[in-house]
Amino acid sequence: MSVSPSPLAPSTVVTRLRAAGCVFAEDEARLLISAARTPDGLDAMVERRAAGLPLEHVLGWAQFCGLRIAVDARVFVPRVRTEFLVREAAALAPPRAAVVLDLCCGAGAVGAALAACLDRAQLHAVDIDPAAVRCARRNVAAAGGQVYEGDLYAPLPAALRGRVDVLVANAPYVPTEEIGLLPPEARIHEARVALDGGADGVDVQRRVAAEAPLWLAPGGHLLVETSERQAPRTVEAFARNGLIPRVAASDELDATVVIGTRPAGTHLEENAPCPPPETR
Repeated sequence: MSVSPSPLAPSTVVTRLRAAGCVFAEDEARLLISAARTPDGLDAMVERRAAGLPLEHVLGWAQFCGLRIAVDARVFVPRVRTEFLVREAAALAPPRAAVVLDLCCGAGAVGAALAACLDRAQLHAVDIDPAAVRCARRNVAAAGGQVYEGDLYAPLPAALRGRVDVLVANAPYVPTEEIGLLPPEARIHEARVALDGGADGVDVQRRVAAEAPLWLAPGGHLLVETSERQAPRTVEAFARNGLIPRVAASDELDATVVIGTRPAGTHLEENAPCPPPETR
């Protein structure tokens, strides 16, 4: 007669996690124990976490803005600081039926969180990574959102041009030479395309800003997460493309967001030059 293996004691799980360097071993142990379906499953999950796999990849989800966001292996894990991007975007969105575009959406966390706090938002999300797109489609399904696979604006329907009220982009902003300084959980277990922002970390943000005026409605807003150090370059990219920029920051979350507004009353045709930035 077979005998089911005994479940790992919580103290044993904590000890194994702490020995592996997990700072919040007690909290992680509780999550793993609650998620495991069998003792063998728990043992395997603890082993994967102790080997350095991000907790969210072990669990299959990340907590973000009160939601459980599905996160598969190799997919970028939404950071707590990015909740500030959601708060800023929600404050700028029209009260009803806002058209929201989430570029570089990863697992779709920002778009899903925005849709959850807005009234009848029309959500569109884009990522170039097929694994991220698969996650995003699961996460935005409840909001009836559409997810597209491709490079920034390329896969979007032309009917969206000039209609987007809120455009959010948690684009990669780590300078290429600093990728090696990231924690192993990010450097090893997340797709490089979700991290690498080019030589100064602002390459993708510049591309986002360059086309944003074609997609934003008059008075619409582009919001991009960046770092305090890189914010001046992001502001410059916004202004160069005719957006009125400002910087918002949260000391609590160590978060910086650059917000660019398309001036109301402007009319931009595709391939037309953007208006010059205001002279200060």
